This record gives sequence, C-alpha cells and structure tokens, in this order.
Amino acid sequence: MSIAKKINAAGRKLCKELESITVGLPVTHVYNPLEYARKAHEAYVLRYGASKKRALFLGMNPGPWGMVQTGVPFGEVALVRDWLAIEATIEKPQREHPKRPVKGFACTRSEVSGKRLWGAIAEHFGEPAAFFEDFFVANYCPLVFMEESGRNRTPDKLPAHEREPIFAACDGYLRKMVTLLEPELVIGIGKFAENRTWEACRDMSESGQVRIASILHPSPANPRANAGWAGAAAEQLCALGVCRGRGKKE
Repeated sequence: MSIAKKINAAGRKLCKELESITVGLPVTHVYNPLEYARKAHEAYVLRYGASKKRALFLGMNPGPWGMVQTGVPFGEVALVRDWLAIEATIEKPQREHPKRPVKGFACTRSEVSGKRLWGAIAEHFGEPAAFFEDFFVANYCPLVFMEESGRNRTPDKLPAHEREPIFAACDGYLRKMVTLLEPELVIGIGKFAENRTWEACRDMSESGQVRIASILHPSPANPRANAGWAGAAAEQLCALGVCRGRGKKE
C-alpha cells in the first residue's frame, strides 16, 4: 500500500475512533470533513501525499469557510479548485448548523487563513509540484466544534474530559503521518499545533528523528498576522532553514 493510501486509511481509522466521543454544551454541532468531504480530502492526500517529505506543516482544525467546505486543510475554495486543481462532490454533515451551511465548492465566502497560507505558497513555489516535492499540509484535529450562535470553539477550549479522548485519537493519527512521511521537521501553524506535536511525538524528537517548531498562525484574529503574515512567516521559515532555494535542501 502506498504512503498516501496508508494516510487515508489512518484518516478513516481516526473517524471511527472519534465517532463514539460526545461533546456537550455550549457546543451544539460537530462537523467532520474527513467524512462528508472524504472524496476531496482523499484526492488531496493521494495527489500530494504520495512521497516522503522534508517538512510537515500542521494546523489546528478546520475553518468554517476552508476545510469545512473543501475537505482540504486551510482549503480556501478558489485556491483548492484553481491552484491545487482539486474539486469533488461535497456531501452534508449529519447535523448541519443553520448559520454554517456546507456549500462545498459553491461556497462564496473566503477563508482568510487559507488564502494567506496557500496564497503565499503559490506565490513562492509557482506550481504545486514544487511545494509538495518536499512539504505537506495537514490538520491535527479534523473536527469543527460550533456553538448555537455559530461561533467556533477551538479544541483547546473543550473541557478536559471531552478533549482528552479527542487528543488521544488525534495524537495517534499525527504519529502515523510522521512515521509514514518521515519529515525532518514538523512545523506547527500556530503554537497549539506545535504543542500537540510535542505531546504526540516527544520521543521521536528526543531520539533525533524529527524537529518540532512553529510559525505564526495566519488567522485574522491574530493581530500580528494582520500586520504582514507572509513576511513574518517567511522570516521564521528561513530561521528554520526551510525557505531557501524555493524550499530545496542546500
């Protein structure tokens, strides 16, 4: 079985593990794009996750106008369709929040974080193949937690008895990805992802198998990101030694 097929198998196993976990109020709706947007997500993995990588970029969990709509991490609709060249039928979650409808590739809202991330990657590398030769982008947790108002509740804000079994399942999925892709470096997109990587892969780091670091998260809720995210992230990546020569090793 290929690396990409093994990652997709691990994603399906993760979905099974998460099925039995319940989340209470104030969360009223939970979406899992790995289920209802499986066709697009698995197409992304098969196309771009088929080989070992130099670095794995890791986000927290899906955004409402990104992966929630397209099944691709940070998946702003236009960039997924036009730059990554992925488009597939997106189904509906079992319980859809009236204020957060899933319209798939017909969604007209823009995911700012995804537009910043994939837009900067597209500008720097030109073609997807040049980026994915050495890098891959994934999310730590596939679940989206929504309150009655439609507000997102991030995984770290869940009560301990709810988040711990979710984190245990997601830790296993992350370890599987690191084992399969064999990156030299896992780069958390934001501190949450870096911290979860430390929890899941500390032994791998201590043995010298992988380095763990982070870059600034591109969320518009982050004032530093709004002051010029692409430039700040580029500086951080250069400090980590992964942005020179269009991402190639020297």
